[in-house]
Order: sequence, then structure tokens, then C-alpha cells
Amino acid sequence: MFTATTEISAIPALQDNYIWAIHDGLHAAVVDPGEAGPVLAFLNAHKLQLGAILCTHRHHDHIGGIAKLREVYNVPVYGRRHPNNPHITDDLREGDRLKLAAPSITFDIIEIPGHLDDHIAYLAPEVLFCGDVLFGAGCGRNFEGTPAQLHHSLQRLAQLPDATRIYCAHEYTAANLRFAQACEPDNLAVKQRIAATRQLRAANLPTLPSSIALEKATNPFLRCNQPEIIRTLQQRDLRDTSALGVFTALREWKNRF
Repeated sequence: MFTATTEISAIPALQDNYIWAIHDGLHAAVVDPGEAGPVLAFLNAHKLQLGAILCTHRHHDHIGGIAKLREVYNVPVYGRRHPNNPHITDDLREGDRLKLAAPSITFDIIEIPGHLDDHIAYLAPEVLFCGDVLFGAGCGRNFEGTPAQLHHSLQRLAQLPDATRIYCAHEYTAANLRFAQACEPDNLAVKQRIAATRQLRAANLPTLPSSIALEKATNPFLRCNQPEIIRTLQQRDLRDTSALGVFTALREWKNRF
């Protein structure tokens, strides 16, 4: 669990990534450091000591800064081992519990394949680091595995408590909401989120963290049983109106949107 003094800060990186820093005033852990420079600058500015690196999956924009960070801080790197991710020192699997001492955090590990096979999420009470599987108003592309796996992974996340804050790895919310509005034009919650997102981005603020409740209200990939979404897809020649059929059609449409 998180202590009262623990904070989570977004470190912008690359084009639209967020590296998440979990810190307590003295120590920090970082999630998915795609580049080292912004992390080193953040640690220096806040006078923090790096204690751990957490990986959700092996894509370069999530691991590209690890080697350089470990030249400065010889810290453990947690994640799911994979031949194409040589940085992992401590392998994590479904059902594992990760306890960090400084900052003091305990995470339960969930395997959520469908974007990549090695993708995991880190779950603490009301806090979820979900990498590229669940985004603000969207989801990751299905690079490995099947649409059924990605759909199942998202359904698992949707069953978390509504208050769970979602720390995903990219600032994609505005673009994803344009797709959500095309899928469900009459969804008032989507319209309200578009306005809120516009205000945040105009002030150069992150649209994250989101919440499970907000995603269930506005994210088409978590709303595959909604009649308006099904009608929209039927106008695009959808035949299979099962939840998986709708999800697969949504993902294929979003790939070209």
C-alpha cells in the first residue's frame, strides 16, 4: 500500500510518454523510463535517490532509459522477463506481490497480455500502473496475442474498484476521445470529458491519472455492450454483436481512424 507521504508525479518524456515517479521526499521508484535524461533531472531537482525501476513491458519507449539510469543508480529492475528485455533483474508473474522498502509501496502483479505477451500491471490500493493496455478513453494496439486476450485483460481492469486511479504511459486522451465520440455521439460523459481534456491540455497539464469509473463511462473499449456503439458499428457492417465481436471491430476501426 501507499503511505500518506507518498506522491506520484508525471515526468514527460519522448513525444507523448509519461514516466511515473513514485516518491516520498527521499526515495523514488520510476515506472517505464523510456529515456534517462528527464528522470535524472527530476531526481536531481527533488533531491531524490532512485531505489527501483518498474517495467510494464518491453517496448523501447518504456525501457530505453534503463541502462543509463543503472549506470548512475545500480537498482533492481522489476518486470516480466523476456528475451528482448535484457534489463529485468527481478522476474514478476501473475499473483506475485512486490514490496518496496523506499519508497514504501506494495504492488500486486497482474498479467495483462494482448498488447505484448510480457505485459504486466502494478496494482496498489486505488492505484494502477497499466502501461499501454488501458489508456485514457482508449486501449493499446493488439501487437501480440489475440483480440480475445486484450479484451479479457481490459475486462479484468474494468472490474477494479471505480475509485482506482489509472496511470497509463501516454498522453493519448484527446485523440482517443475523438474516436469515442464517433462511436457514441450521444454520450454526455464523453462530451464532458472532451471539454475537461481541452482545458487540461491548454494549461499543459496531463489528462492523467484517469479512474476506472471515468473509463467505464467514456472508453468505448470498456463499453462493448452499449446499444449506441453496437448501432454505430452495424452501420459499418458489423455482424458479430457479441462483446468480443464488438471489441474486435472497435480495435480494427481505431487502427485506421
